[in-house]
Amino acid sequence: MAANTKFELKLGLATREAFGQALVELGRENPDVVAVDADLSKSTFTHLFAKEFPERFFSCGIAEANMVGVAAGLAAAGKIPFAASFASFAVNKGFEQMRVLVAYPNENVKIVGTHAGISIGEDGPSQMAVEDISLACSLPGFVVLSPADEICMKAMVRAAAAHSGPVYIRAGRPKAPVVYPAGQTFEIGRAEWLREGKDLAILATGLMVSQALLAADQLESEGISAAVVDFCTIKPLDREAIVRAASTGAIVVAEEHLVDGGLGVRVAQAAAETCPCPMEFVGIRDTYAESATPEQLLDKYGLLARDICAAARRVLTRK
Repeated sequence: MAANTKFELKLGLATREAFGQALVELGRENPDVVAVDADLSKSTFTHLFAKEFPERFFSCGIAEANMVGVAAGLAAAGKIPFAASFASFAVNKGFEQMRVLVAYPNENVKIVGTHAGISIGEDGPSQMAVEDISLACSLPGFVVLSPADEICMKAMVRAAAAHSGPVYIRAGRPKAPVVYPAGQTFEIGRAEWLREGKDLAILATGLMVSQALLAADQLESEGISAAVVDFCTIKPLDREAIVRAASTGAIVVAEEHLVDGGLGVRVAQAAAETCPCPMEFVGIRDTYAESATPEQLLDKYGLLARDICAAARRVLTRK
């Protein structure tokens, strides 16, 4: 549990790059770890694994559905495959294979979707995954992870490899602000309580965790005490953390994903079953984004600390 010190915005590695580095480390330790890619290895950073372990790297070309199928076959043969592509391609194009070849037989496949959300910038909406959390969570047996920074990503890659069963890991394109100190421990299914607060709790995931911390600092300057919780595991959900967050009397959920079907929906369901309270949701609202810089997109679609602050002020009026 972190002390309520002011958050300093310091950029670290992109979570996709941290994934690539962690995969190489795993490969050195475990010969059963293999990588599968869909002709995007320079972008997903699986090229680092391919360079060191060419005999354990499988390039499927521009064919994500086939990539998932190959990964399922490797898992059935006793390997631990990490299959990586842009999240919009890996999940959207590979969904049927994720369902039939991975989820249904409960194969030990790890899908890594990079370039998630709208912060990929100029690549445009066809390559922006804003539905991937919803789709991955809908698959029985899948664990769904969304690390906030390089420290969390590297730890969660290891946790995914140790976990027996399907895992989806979400990764971003831009450099991510460093949230955690080196050596921080993580556990699948456990949310990380980053700040204490008595007036409301901000529950965030991925790139929005750093924005939530900035928002908490701004709110504190206004006399509002906001807790911040990182839901680096979206499935299985840490229901105890949700109960604790609801005990403040109000919740704001922040995610770089469609509000419909994302983390907020899952939190609201759990809260409704255990401890209902007023809630606000910061995310993408029933639209696709455009082609612009990451900064312009996060600004236009309301995914900044100021937007979390505004949601906090609104929810407090209903407390």
